[in-house]
Amino acid sequence: MRRALALAQQAFGTTSPNPAVGAVLVRNGQVVGEGYTQPAGQAHAEVVALRQAGDLARGATLYVTLEPCCHHGRTPPCTQAIIDSQVSEVHFSIVDPNPLVAGKGRAELEKAGIRVVVGEEAEAARKLNEAYFKFITTGIPFVTAKFAASLDGKIATRTGDTRWITGETARREAHRLRAISDAVMVGIGTVQADDPQLSARDTEGHPLHRQPMRIIVDSTGRAPASSRLLQEPGSVLVAGARIPQERAKALSLAGAQVAQFPDETGSVDLKALLAFLGQRQVTSILAEGGGALLGSLFDQGLVDKVVAFIAPLIVGGAEATPAVGGIGSATLGEALRLQDIHIEQLGDDIMVVGYPRIEGQPTASQR
Repeated sequence: MRRALALAQQAFGTTSPNPAVGAVLVRNGQVVGEGYTQPAGQAHAEVVALRQAGDLARGATLYVTLEPCCHHGRTPPCTQAIIDSQVSEVHFSIVDPNPLVAGKGRAELEKAGIRVVVGEEAEAARKLNEAYFKFITTGIPFVTAKFAASLDGKIATRTGDTRWITGETARREAHRLRAISDAVMVGIGTVQADDPQLSARDTEGHPLHRQPMRIIVDSTGRAPASSRLLQEPGSVLVAGARIPQERAKALSLAGAQVAQFPDETGSVDLKALLAFLGQRQVTSILAEGGGALLGSLFDQGLVDKVVAFIAPLIVGGAEATPAVGGIGSATLGEALRLQDIHIEQLGDDIMVVGYPRIEGQPTASQR
């Protein structure tokens, strides 16, 4: 099953809105087939492994990281392919929460006389597809708040200097996070201050073939039509609230889609924006800042996961920009705490990954 999980990692970022799944077929102690989910509309992991095994699948044991699907979507059901191949036993890590599956895949296999074992490496499988799990059960994208800050929590100096807070290793990891996300989101302040490209790039700085959607949260349409992110390959959405018609036209001519999500204050209604993106089958969003956008997401309880890169720098200055703005907590007792924490050193920097804990509710990794 660990090998199946490693295979699933190879599919990560290419299968949306489908989950990333790995599969391994074993017969008489030997691996006879393996595979991982292909891009949406192509073969699922189980089918790839069965094709590789051919006749050797008969009587073999299948290890797969998620319950095999049992419904017709863009591809035929995997359960039928497993049954037709005469596999004798299936181990899967975790039940697929998709209402079209949700235990029905297991039932079909058992009805066909196939022994089914559930639960091996379940937590690893759940975290691997945490975005899919949230999206398929709520229709809302999984939101990861990512920022790079100094030891004293600053993302820019008092003069606005931002490059570079973290080192090359941490920046490579940030590009990996972009590559596995459906969308990257920033506020208009970040666009105006940094003019970012927001593209996912390889270790040599070349743009990857698949690029996440780039989203600018921009209430009044202040993003310049000459912004670098509008010149990059891939789609751009400007999410506004009261963008004048002439500004919307200029941004559209520059290649962006413009949509309005006004709330009662004239700002962007972030919940409405997330619902809109969910309808477009955006399953995961990497919110990269700035502080105002991240503050609003935290204030409204819309963050599912936090990835913070902390550099051993002291920036100082009351006017230096903090990583998270917004209203914030009135007391330390009300401060948002993370759990399921993972800490990793990347060069001289430290990456802290965790899930916001909301009292009385499961963490995103447990949903």
